[in-house]
Amino acid sequence: MQYWLMKSEPESYSWDDLVRDGGTEWDGVRNAAAALHLKAMQVGDRAFFYHSGKQKAVVGTMEITRTAQQDGPEPRWVSVAVKPLDALARPVTLSEIRGAPALAALEMLRQSRLSVSPVRPAEWEAILALSGI
Repeated sequence: MQYWLMKSEPESYSWDDLVRDGGTEWDGVRNAAAALHLKAMQVGDRAFFYHSGKQKAVVGTMEITRTAQQDGPEPRWVSVAVKPLDALARPVTLSEIRGAPALAALEMLRQSRLSVSPVRPAEWEAILALSGI
């Protein structure tokens, strides 16, 4: 199993929207590196749902339910299907992530504009611990 972090602006699509819908197509990603990460996802992988924009916090966990399929007319762009798993006990803010030594190498910090990035297993556990899980 692999772990990921996927960003969405809550004004466009929020954690509450995902829970209400019971799942969604994670589409509209138009960055080559992020698209490569989507292509690497497998059914059963886990992902953090990260609210970008004003909130800047990890708010929940998701499961990848379908691997990449073409998103739009260009084959290089893909989407995956996700479903919500659990809301975090409390959101983990970007400032907390930046301040945690165990998360110093987190890809999201290195490539902050990337909307989809990998998370190492120890980083996954560290974020869950910060949330109180």
